[in-house]
Amino acid sequence: MSFPWAKQYEPKAPVMKWLDDRLPLPRLVYNAVGAGYPVPRNLNYFWNFGVLAGAALAIQIVTGIVLAMHYSTDANTAFFSVEAIMRDVNAGWFLRYAHANGASMFFIVVYIHIARGLYYGSYKAPREMVWLLGVVIFLLMMATAFMGYVLPWGQMSFWGAQVITGFFSAIPVVGDTIRIWLLGGYAPDAAALNRFFSLHYLMPFVIAGVIILHIWALHIPGSSNPAGVEVKGPQDTVPFHPYYTAKDGVGVGVFLLVFAFFLFFQPNLLGHPDNYIPANPLSTPAHIVPEWYFLPFYAILKSFTVDFILPAKLWGVLAMFGSILLLFFLPWLDTSPARTANHRPRYRMFLMILLVDVLILGYVGGAEANKWNVLIGQITTAYYFLHFLVILPIVSATERPKPVPNSITEAVLKGKGGTAPTHSAIEGSPNPMPAE
Repeated sequence: MSFPWAKQYEPKAPVMKWLDDRLPLPRLVYNAVGAGYPVPRNLNYFWNFGVLAGAALAIQIVTGIVLAMHYSTDANTAFFSVEAIMRDVNAGWFLRYAHANGASMFFIVVYIHIARGLYYGSYKAPREMVWLLGVVIFLLMMATAFMGYVLPWGQMSFWGAQVITGFFSAIPVVGDTIRIWLLGGYAPDAAALNRFFSLHYLMPFVIAGVIILHIWALHIPGSSNPAGVEVKGPQDTVPFHPYYTAKDGVGVGVFLLVFAFFLFFQPNLLGHPDNYIPANPLSTPAHIVPEWYFLPFYAILKSFTVDFILPAKLWGVLAMFGSILLLFFLPWLDTSPARTANHRPRYRMFLMILLVDVLILGYVGGAEANKWNVLIGQITTAYYFLHFLVILPIVSATERPKPVPNSITEAVLKGKGGTAPTHSAIEGSPNPMPAE
C-alpha cells in the first residue's frame, strides 16, 4: 500500500547521499521500520509478537552457531559433547539452556501470534499471502525443532526420532523406503544424527529468508488493526519509528524477563528428565512424548485407534498433518465480511472453545494413553476439525456482525469516550446493520 503522506527518506550527510545513490540500504531500512512506514495508530500489544518472534529467532541462531562449534555429530560422543558444553565450555551452560529454552519461547510467541491472527482476522483479504507465508514459517519451525530435539542424543531424543520417522512407514508401498532414506539406515544412528544436525543448522536461515518474504508481503497492504477497518488517511496512522519501535522495545524487555526466569531459575522445567540419560536402543522409555509444543498434534495422532479402510496409524498421520495444512485454507473457509472477533460474538465464542480444545489436546498428548484420555483426545480432535471445516464456514455465512467504526481514528476516539458513528461491517454498505 502506498502512503503518499509518509515522510520520505532524505539523506543529509554527503556520505549518506553517496551511499543512497549507489546502494540505498538506509532508504530500505527507513521505509521498512522507520518513519517512512506509517502503521495504524491503534495497534495493541498483541502486535508485538511478530517482533518478539524475530528476537527469539535471532537468539536461536546466535546460540546455535556457538553450540555447533563444540558439538560432536558422532553417535558415540554426541551425548557427552553436550555434557562437555555444559561443564567445560566457558558459559556453555548458559548457551545450551538459552538455546533449549529459546526454542520453547519461540513457540510460545508464535502460538500467541497465530491466536492473535485468528482473533483479529489477520488472514483475510488482502493479507492472505502474509498468512500463508506465516503457516510455512510454522511448518519450518516444527521441522527444525524436531531435528534439534534429536541432537542431545538422550533417551527421548533417540526414541522421539524412532517414533516420528516411524510415521512415514504408515505410507502404503513406499513408506518403509522413505523412512530408511530419511534415517540413512533401519534405525536412528550416526547417519541420521549427521543429516539431522546439518538440516537443523540450515533451517533457521531458511526461516529467516521466509520471514523476509512474510514482512515484504505485509508491507504491501499494510498492517491489520484491532478495529478491523482499513487505513483511510494520514489521521489513521503514525510512523513506525519512534512510536512502535518504543512499544516493541517494551515488549522485548518483558519477553527477556520471562526468558531470564526460565533460563536462570527453571532451565529444565519445559524439558524431559529422560533426555539426561544417554540414548539406549535396547531400553524403551515407559512413556515417550515429544516436546510440549508438539503435544496437541501428538494427541491428534494417537486419537485414531481403529482401522477403517486405511490403517489407524495412517489415519493418525494424515490427521496430524491435516490439522496444520487446514490453516492454509483459512482465508477461504472464513467468508465473513467482518474481520475482527470484536464484531463477531458468535465467532468469538467458538474461537474461545477452539483455544480450550487445543489446550485439552496438549494435556492429552502428554498424558498416559488410557481409555479415558484416548476418548477425550478423540472428542477434542473431532471438534478441532469440525471447527474449521463445518462450524467456521456456517458461522461466517450466517452471523450478522456488529457495526464497525468508519475509520481507525473514530475507533480510537470512541474507545476514549467519544461518540463516533459506525457503519456496516460490509465495506461500503449503504444500510448499517444493527448490533446483535
